[in-house]
Amino acid sequence: MDFIDKFKIWCLLICMITELGLGFYLPGSYPHKYVVGDKLSVKVNSLTSIDTEIPYSYYSLPFCQPPEGVKDSRENLGELLMGDRIENSPYKFKMYTNETEVFLCQTKPLSGEEYKLLTNRIDEIYQVNLILDNLPAIRYTKRDSYFVRWTGYPLGIKVENAYYVFNHLKFTVLVHKFEETNVASVMGTGDAAEVIPPAGKKSGSDVPGYMVVGFEVTPCSVKHSPESLKNLKMYGKYPSKITCEDNTVYMAVKENEPVAFSYEVTFVESDIKWPSRWDAYLKMEGAKVHWFSILNSLMVITFLAGIVLVIFLRTVRRDLTHYEELDKEAQAQMNEELSGWKLVVADVFRAPSNPRLLCVMVGNGVQILGMAVVTIMFAALGFMSPASRGTLVTGMLIFYMILGILAGYVAVRMWRTIFCGDHRGWVSVSWQVACFFPGIAFLILFTLNFLLWGSHSTGAIPLSLFVVLILLWFCISVPLTFVGGYFGAKAPHIEYPVRTNQIPREIPPQKYPSWLLVLGAGTLPFGTLFIELFFIMSSIWMGRVYYVFGFLFVVLILLVVVCAEVSLVLTYMHLCVEDWKWWWKSFFASGSVALYIFLYSINYLIFDLRSLSGPVSATLYLGYSFLMVLTIMLATGTVGFLSSFWFVHYLFSSVKLD
Repeated sequence: MDFIDKFKIWCLLICMITELGLGFYLPGSYPHKYVVGDKLSVKVNSLTSIDTEIPYSYYSLPFCQPPEGVKDSRENLGELLMGDRIENSPYKFKMYTNETEVFLCQTKPLSGEEYKLLTNRIDEIYQVNLILDNLPAIRYTKRDSYFVRWTGYPLGIKVENAYYVFNHLKFTVLVHKFEETNVASVMGTGDAAEVIPPAGKKSGSDVPGYMVVGFEVTPCSVKHSPESLKNLKMYGKYPSKITCEDNTVYMAVKENEPVAFSYEVTFVESDIKWPSRWDAYLKMEGAKVHWFSILNSLMVITFLAGIVLVIFLRTVRRDLTHYEELDKEAQAQMNEELSGWKLVVADVFRAPSNPRLLCVMVGNGVQILGMAVVTIMFAALGFMSPASRGTLVTGMLIFYMILGILAGYVAVRMWRTIFCGDHRGWVSVSWQVACFFPGIAFLILFTLNFLLWGSHSTGAIPLSLFVVLILLWFCISVPLTFVGGYFGAKAPHIEYPVRTNQIPREIPPQKYPSWLLVLGAGTLPFGTLFIELFFIMSSIWMGRVYYVFGFLFVVLILLVVVCAEVSLVLTYMHLCVEDWKWWWKSFFASGSVALYIFLYSINYLIFDLRSLSGPVSATLYLGYSFLMVLTIMLATGTVGFLSSFWFVHYLFSSVKLD
């Protein structure tokens, strides 16, 4: 293969990475054909706020209810874990039928408790999340000379100690002419709005139809005339014109006074096609920043590779080559004059303290890392699109359970390697691998769930779902982990290239504590991912859609490389100062990146989520952050340990030292 062919291949790879940067979107469902006059029903998701991070049901506030009653939509496992509660709403349209001044309802006079609850939700900046044909309502606000996109709309606003509610909604539905295909004619979207064909109309392929490709909302605060509301029924036409003004509020919320709600809808034919209708939601600004993150990671890798893999490996190779060129008498004489890493030859493979815990953590780390790689790959290829809510979390759970086989295999085989092939205790190791990380995660979620239960939040995981998670855990994950442990017990253990003395060698006193260097090593992996971490945190806590999984996959690969290099370097440095206790230090050399991520999470809480109110919200944030940090520590620590183990085994198997 000449230089030109190699250059073409590299260009092709760069183009593929560029295309994957924003991720593909495979809708996973076909467009639904709506004939003019077909009924469209809007659904409502939980009320959310970046101020408290505690979701609530839309109907926990004194709002209009649908005439057929409140009904829950079927949520999958991922939606329930994410706190989504999708219900029907009173807002109903007819395809391509513009309507104005549609009266919805007038509430009863607000009691003191209802008034306090509504004003508190306005203070906490709660948003209403509406859904039409599986598309969330999007709102545009003008800031300086450009428009900012928001999903949902705020409940209201506080102006000069008075609270105003947005009680009139101006909907804009973007539609595109239906493009007939053989498959689309017989299949519809799985989460589409209910369709009731009007009497006397056909919905066949011979009737022209439309697809919903956009859903926009503009909230307004309008003061309705009490006289005009006396004889109005639900979905009746308000007798006078309602003017929807963006920057003016009129409907003040007062105790013992009712609130009237109304809406209007306009259908606009758009050039947006069905595959592109999610572009407005998936578009993430700052692509250059993502590339800067990747370039920053490449610089870290280059420095480590240059300083470590070139200088340091050349030094080791020179020592080995020089040793191999000596005759037996010279080698015997040299063995008496050993220095540096050669002095710990009889202790380097001595079993570490708490070997069982180390094997369990490495097994869980392999499982988590494998889950992350597979999930991000599927997401980057478009198989976990935001159109299918909860798919990402559901996929993570499925992949994690399946990879229990790998976790059990790695943990048990490492256990047998540490004890030179002794297979006793592999059942206990497999059981601890199956319960260690899931048990901690379950305990954290259950504790935080008590806070959500006490707040009557929809984000609280139902007790029935906890039962389902326990069944999945013990009926699928645990057996698969035991299967992997069985194969690990049958597989040959990794033999050590040197013998270990019975009496451990004394470690010389060090000028600086070795753990200080281990903790400082986490700064390099953190420098690899901290830019991408900002976008992930914004997606989780700011309600933004994260969909640059191509960039995330590249950053993950670079993070693995940096963790391996950092741990390898520190292991060599410890061996050079005759410190043979490298096992745990190699794990935490790369795993210490979790410490900096936790510090970054606190910084994000103080400066980016400074409006976060209440001890419950802060406790939820810190609890979920701790779970995320523990997950990252196990994954990155495993990478560092396995790379160091390979290096130490290779180093001492390359030369025979007695």
